[in-house]
Amino acid sequence: MIEVENLSKRYGYTTAISDITFNVERGEILGFLGPNGAGKTTTMRILAGYLPATSGTVRIAGYNIQKDSLLVRRQIGYLPETPPLYPEMTVEGFLYFVARIKGVSPGDRADKVKSAIIRCNLQDNCYTIIRKLSKGYRQRVGIAQAIIHDPPAIILDEPTVGLDPRQIIEVRNLIRNLAGSHTILLSTHILSEVSMTCSRVVIINRGKVVATNSPEKLMADIVSNYNYKLEVSGEVNLVRELLQNIPGVVSIEVIPTNEKSDQNNNRTNRTNLLVISKPGTELGESISTLLIQHGFGLHQMQRVSATLEDVFLQLTTAEKNLQSNTMTSTIHKEILA
Repeated sequence: MIEVENLSKRYGYTTAISDITFNVERGEILGFLGPNGAGKTTTMRILAGYLPATSGTVRIAGYNIQKDSLLVRRQIGYLPETPPLYPEMTVEGFLYFVARIKGVSPGDRADKVKSAIIRCNLQDNCYTIIRKLSKGYRQRVGIAQAIIHDPPAIILDEPTVGLDPRQIIEVRNLIRNLAGSHTILLSTHILSEVSMTCSRVVIINRGKVVATNSPEKLMADIVSNYNYKLEVSGEVNLVRELLQNIPGVVSIEVIPTNEKSDQNNNRTNRTNLLVISKPGTELGESISTLLIQHGFGLHQMQRVSATLEDVFLQLTTAEKNLQSNTMTSTIHKEILA
């Protein structure tokens, strides 16, 4: 549905994006990720027809955006980071206005407006003036104007920015419901949204695509080793010495944690550890067997997987050891929370 080939945009001597290539299949939700200044918004504006590309090709629904710009614009709905709303209009009045300027025939406008209102759950706000709406509902109106003409492709730039957790969940569910009948390109900084919403991810850094795959596959490719978080009882130095002798163990780190007490308010002799292994090794059975055989208490054992945040940071920074450091930091935060 959306095909991007060798897309570049330069401003004088400054290159915003360089030879970007990716595609979005029909009915798919594709997450478009990157740090600030990576070129995400530039790319999306080119796809939406707001900016001309310096070179490269974009096809949407089979139409070339350079040769058939007007036809391409009829195939897409676009929500920029700041929704293009008229605050003094009512929701319904604004959607009728948008339907007219987007070329919806007079006989179809009422049905299209009603459909957009229902799909975006705006039934109770039809006659509300837009400036009186919460930010979450203004985002809903922004999405409604993007789908009012029932386009096959939808481009959403940071649709959940500035929303509270409840509003984020509502907009996320709305976007999920649009999948299948629409192809969606979604730009966001909220990585958890990508894991919950998108079937595939494109990560861009410094104007170039650095990774394309499903979130699960990216996490598996970046981290091929299996690390374990343990809660054990016993002398911590003896436990570490014992585990360090297991083939494949790279290091063992003590994870700071709050003190625990038993029913008599006595401190329990428990320690949280992170066991980091070599790539390609599976140490779960060896760890548990060894601890039990030597009489140490194993109260909890959890495999630690990479998160999309780990993948994102590793692909968009130059630090060599970021993977291990980021994962350890994430676990520290988790234990202390």
